Amino acid sequence: MSETATDVIVSGAGPNGLMLACELALAGIRPIVLDPLAGPSPEPKANGLIGQVVRMMDIRGLFSPNEFEIFDPSRAEHPEPLPHYMFSGMTLELGALPNNPMYGWSIPQPRLIELLAARAGELGVRIRWGNQLNDFHTDGDRVVATVTGPEGPYQITSRYLVGADGGKSLVRKRLGIAFQGTSSDDRITRFAHAHVPEELRTADGGIEIPGAGRFAFGHNRVERGMFVYAELIPGRPMIGVTEHGCAPVADDEPVTFDEVHRAVERVLGVPVPIEPPTGPGPHALRRTVGQNTLLAEHYRQGRVLLLGDSAHVHSAMGGPGLNLGLQDAFNLGWKLGSVVRGDAPEDLLNTYESERHPVAERVMMHSLSQTALIAPGPEVTALRELFGELMQLPEVANHLANLLAGSDVRYAIGDDHPLSGRLVPDLTVTTENGPVRVAELLRTARPILLDLSGGAAAHAREWAERVDIVTATADHAPAAALLIRPDGYVAWAATGSEIDADGLRDALTRWFGPARALAEVTD
Repeated sequence: MSETATDVIVSGAGPNGLMLACELALAGIRPIVLDPLAGPSPEPKANGLIGQVVRMMDIRGLFSPNEFEIFDPSRAEHPEPLPHYMFSGMTLELGALPNNPMYGWSIPQPRLIELLAARAGELGVRIRWGNQLNDFHTDGDRVVATVTGPEGPYQITSRYLVGADGGKSLVRKRLGIAFQGTSSDDRITRFAHAHVPEELRTADGGIEIPGAGRFAFGHNRVERGMFVYAELIPGRPMIGVTEHGCAPVADDEPVTFDEVHRAVERVLGVPVPIEPPTGPGPHALRRTVGQNTLLAEHYRQGRVLLLGDSAHVHSAMGGPGLNLGLQDAFNLGWKLGSVVRGDAPEDLLNTYESERHPVAERVMMHSLSQTALIAPGPEVTALRELFGELMQLPEVANHLANLLAGSDVRYAIGDDHPLSGRLVPDLTVTTENGPVRVAELLRTARPILLDLSGGAAAHAREWAERVDIVTATADHAPAAALLIRPDGYVAWAATGSEIDADGLRDALTRWFGPARALAEVTD
């Protein structure tokens, strides 16, 4: 059995695993990514990104509103907040919010995977398609993984292993980490792309079905369940339904378009004139029996870590999955890279769980809440009426927007400035080279000390090879100086014109390792 070595193995080449691989590569670490599929999955799953992760994709230069291409930062449009969104099929108006955090990017998951795979290739990441992780064990300061590839079994030794291998994660199961929460098998959700007659489409992106009524774009609650209509890609409408109180269906029973069609008619109670989709695929056609809302008790066990769906699964309502999983990758990538390089102690990896676990708990809560609010029954109908009234209140709309965007959890950074522990605002500053967005300064995934007063840079010289020091000015600057982590989160900020040198140096040490003598930095 042959053997190779690497610093990090990533098991799973879905969006989260590929994003982590890109982040590690930007940190100077070239991981090996394993995936049992022969190539990037074309299966239609998630239909886009929402919330803070859209801004984070912009920070890395991956966001583009046009054809989903990696963009030239000098020409690109940056993300704009959505004027409204949905909570359990009810419209949440956001246009009047002073700091609307709900960004959106309608990029289908297969295109996102293509984008990230291409980016990973540019960064020198080794993606081994058709290679299945079978088992692993820890041997002192290394992880030994057993893999089966096209030419047979082999081993890889690495310093760390990250399981990005989905809700049924082999990595999590081998570690014996508890996957806790709730499961139900009394509902079935079915989705399919469909050909929908033009006369049924409405001008606002919804659908009007004779005998059943008019349905808005997205999730619609009806007394028999839930009906979903979304034409995210022109000419390829997605139709789906959830039925309650259903008999279970075997996992190995193939789903058919006719099965989906009949379920739609049962839920709506009328004939629905839809047909199988035309044109090139792949077309969505799937069935989900029951619903799992589960969270891993821990995200790390020694040299093995969990990422994305291997750490948490939940309802897809509201589209929080990629917002949660990709932000896991942004959070873990720079930390793991710093530890592997020897810049920071291994304890830094503990902050991955302490920061991201509470965010997942919030997603569990709001996804279950939305599921409850869309269930059948007159009591739920009354509750939705009351909840709809509450959503009209600006403070409620603001609370829900931050909950859905993932911006309502503040990381415990250890600094009390209002910006610390939160994603850096989308600032434009002026450097000696002219105006620049802070998002553009973070393209290389290096930490930044943004000195807006001229008084902070002198206190960070011993970290100059690890932290980019940028002196700039800004109109209405929110702080005199900001220490920004590679994931865009503020690690320290000056609360006034006076720079707290000790506080800055403590933050630099905590997040980026101990100071090095100036002689070491300049040698």
